[in-house]
Amino acid sequence: MNSLKDEIRFLFSGQGMPYEKVCIMVAMVVTVLLGIMLSSNFSHDANVVVIDLDNSSYSHEMTNRINASEYMKVTAVLNTPVDPKELFYRDRAIAVVYFPHNLEKDRYTGTATNIGVFYDNTNTAQTADVKLALNEIIGLDNAAAAGDPGSTNDSDAGTVSLADRVLFNPNGSNYNVETQGFLFFFGSMFFTFATIGMVPRLRLTHQLDKILLEGTPWDLVLRLIPYGACLIVSFVLGMGVLHTLGDMTFSGNLLTFLIIQCFYVMTVGMMSLIFGWTAANPGIASSRMILFIPGGFIFGGPTGPISFYPDWVVAVSHVFPLTWEFHFVRDIIARGAGMADISQELGAFFVFMGIVAILLCWRFYGSRKALLKRLADEKKLQQLQELAAEKKEARPAGVSGVPEA
Repeated sequence: MNSLKDEIRFLFSGQGMPYEKVCIMVAMVVTVLLGIMLSSNFSHDANVVVIDLDNSSYSHEMTNRINASEYMKVTAVLNTPVDPKELFYRDRAIAVVYFPHNLEKDRYTGTATNIGVFYDNTNTAQTADVKLALNEIIGLDNAAAAGDPGSTNDSDAGTVSLADRVLFNPNGSNYNVETQGFLFFFGSMFFTFATIGMVPRLRLTHQLDKILLEGTPWDLVLRLIPYGACLIVSFVLGMGVLHTLGDMTFSGNLLTFLIIQCFYVMTVGMMSLIFGWTAANPGIASSRMILFIPGGFIFGGPTGPISFYPDWVVAVSHVFPLTWEFHFVRDIIARGAGMADISQELGAFFVFMGIVAILLCWRFYGSRKALLKRLADEKKLQQLQELAAEKKEARPAGVSGVPEA
């Protein structure tokens, strides 16, 4: 019973992880917040780009049918040839529909013709609903051409068919999606465990005050370099294993990937410093990892297609650094994007990184100001004590009311 009482006393003492609060918070987040965010289990208004080289009434009608589907939303219509791969960068689309020249002429003369479709298979689940919807549209059109506009049973009698091509992960390999996602998630999680307790550790060893008084936030950021180097090496090593022993594809440039990782690691490290700053000890700081790492894994794409989430969820998910990481991973590793291809996304990430850096500076200089105030108060108190001691020593004997011996 003494052991039980002692452990209960420690649980509520604040010296370790505040598990009594964390367990309730996790239950509420999972059941309420994630329940709302993950309420959709199909691709609702998934982004589709149309390359319309025919530019006819029939192609316009088909575009309107695609846009009217609850599963698809036409975000752009192009009338010039474009490499479909470029349209998938930054997750701008999950499918590209290609209307060839003379499509309308072939449709109404009974000549067999194909409508091309390119699918982004970086997540194997995100295109299933789009494929069904497109096949239904083509089936209804062929049925109408055969004189049965209300049925899809006569689709074989039609003259229009879909010629589809699956890009980036044609064999649906788990090495390119789930396993790769876990590599970056667990790597980032343990990097956070290693760095989030840095400030509390420096405080306990009485080094933080010296850094606050004599240094800058850069002195703390420099301490992240060895941990970041280890993380980047682990990423490259893990991908090498997946590529050698599995069938992971790496379509981009390794140098581009490494440059992006330097910025990503720095951002996660700065967020670790911010979230762990006020913790009493490294153990308490470690529990705060859940506040900014798992969210990116859940909403960044590896666990479920982004097209499943409402637009506001996709926007909010960018507060998590892993969301940005998975965007870059899909573009560079799977789609083979170069630095120029991801410049827009990279610019937005630099803004995010700058905000994190500003918050770190605000935390650093706010703590320095508080430390200077505390030191000034301590010095003032010490001066008052010294003054009182001097007055006591200068007081004549017997003034205190105590008779001399």
